[in-house]
Amino acid sequence: MKKNIIYTICYFVMISCNSGITNTKIISDLDSLQFKTSFSDLNDNDLDLSDYKKGKIVINYWATWCAPCIKEMPSIKKAEEILDEYGYTFLLVSDETVSKISSFKKEWNFDFNFLKSSKSFESLGVYAMPTSYIYDENGQLIETIVGAIEWDSKEMIDKLKLF
Repeated sequence: MKKNIIYTICYFVMISCNSGITNTKIISDLDSLQFKTSFSDLNDNDLDLSDYKKGKIVINYWATWCAPCIKEMPSIKKAEEILDEYGYTFLLVSDETVSKISSFKKEWNFDFNFLKSSKSFESLGVYAMPTSYIYDENGQLIETIVGAIEWDSKEMIDKLKLF
């Protein structure tokens, strides 16, 4: 009798586990991020991250008041130019106002894909700036970098070429 009950329980557990697998949709990390927040460009146009899914994406979270963020920007620009042929797109995201980001862009004369996040960094789990996330062509997160780095260093460029 106990044996039959155990077999019955195991059977129902296997069926319920199996049915969940067949109905599961695989969502990339980038798609998951898109569900958490929305982005807009500096003209206040909503932006869908899937527009950038053709290649690898680096999302760099920064702020206009963050000295390490500003210090690493020239090396990001150089890396962006070097890695263009490897399919990289760099997106610099701030949760500050569009007017503040636009003023920063004009003052510093940086030519980046600056975006505004509709959500605060804290709500996205970003607690230090700069923080960068690197996604592959499939939208899977492949690297997280907390803190400023030399993006155009030989070691970093070689590493990014391998992804």
